[in-house]
Amino acid sequence: MTPVAAPNVFIIDDSALVRQVLADTLRSENINVIGTAPDPIFARQKMEKNWPDVILLDMEMPRMDGMTFLKQLMQERPTPVIICSTLTEKGAQLTIDAMAAGAVSVLTKSSVGVRDGLNELKGQLIRAIREASQARPVRNHIVHSAPTAVPKSQPAQALSYRTTDRVVAIGTSTGGTQALEAVLSALPPDAPGIVAVQHMPEKFTAAFAKRLNSVSRIEVREAQDGDRVYAGLALIAPGGRHMELVRSGAQYRVRIFDGPHVTRHKPSVDVLFRSVAQVAGHNATGIIMTGMGDDGARGLKLMKDKGAATVAQDETSCVVFGMPREAIKLGAVDIVTPLKQIPQLIMQRCAPREEPARRPGGL
Repeated sequence: MTPVAAPNVFIIDDSALVRQVLADTLRSENINVIGTAPDPIFARQKMEKNWPDVILLDMEMPRMDGMTFLKQLMQERPTPVIICSTLTEKGAQLTIDAMAAGAVSVLTKSSVGVRDGLNELKGQLIRAIREASQARPVRNHIVHSAPTAVPKSQPAQALSYRTTDRVVAIGTSTGGTQALEAVLSALPPDAPGIVAVQHMPEKFTAAFAKRLNSVSRIEVREAQDGDRVYAGLALIAPGGRHMELVRSGAQYRVRIFDGPHVTRHKPSVDVLFRSVAQVAGHNATGIIMTGMGDDGARGLKLMKDKGAATVAQDETSCVVFGMPREAIKLGAVDIVTPLKQIPQLIMQRCAPREEPARRPGGL
């Protein structure tokens, strides 16, 4: 078996300490740091001589901010970018906008910038770089470059009295912020209730859900323990917590809880899918989209075994095909489809069944 070559990484951050700590850490793990720079202008000059496989990018820098650089990069030469962000509300919102613009992952800068904290983050950092090196960002991505107010033609409150017996569970990881936005923003206001896991650090999912809500006709929000699932609403699992679907009488609700990582993640797609299989069975649709690793594959297989319809995003439209590929290999998938077809499949699967037409004058 041919060994996988170590990715070439370029670090852009205005802090000399952060650059040094990151570079030393990566080199100790046999990852090639081919250069560092205090801002994107210096970085671009250096990178032209030796283009990296992955870029670690700070957001707030002198001369040119990270967002401006990222947008230019994705237009001119799409390259996997990992954002190094703060945990502040402003930092979280800026990071979500950056991921919508094409960044593939985010690391919390509060840990990255401290030597002691970096030891705890090392495994996550190395894994994120290896995942990003396999990503395929594209020009002119299909999602919105910035959030815009979308009128909700039917307010979510008007739908809240309805209890849907259909539920859609979605799992995604690397590249999933763009993919999930593409799906949710294309759904009509009466779309079935949706529960979704996007691998994302704690503190960022609230900003992510807020962005999705701003570009969708359905209501989208970060899930809280006990939230009902109903038509016209999508609940996003909070970072750092697992989410399960539970039944409460005739209603679906979500349970949000702490616990160990499952398939290296919290929230875990497998945790969500397994609960949906047990609670909703054939009334559910499971969708696995772009992402690295195998989280969700076994849970989706259980959903299929319980009678749910199961869908995987196809390789061409994935940023990383890892999660869908593993689910397909396991025999967990009914349909493999391009990203742009997923909203239509959701509505077809969850459309109300029509009663047979009566004959004129008869019963």
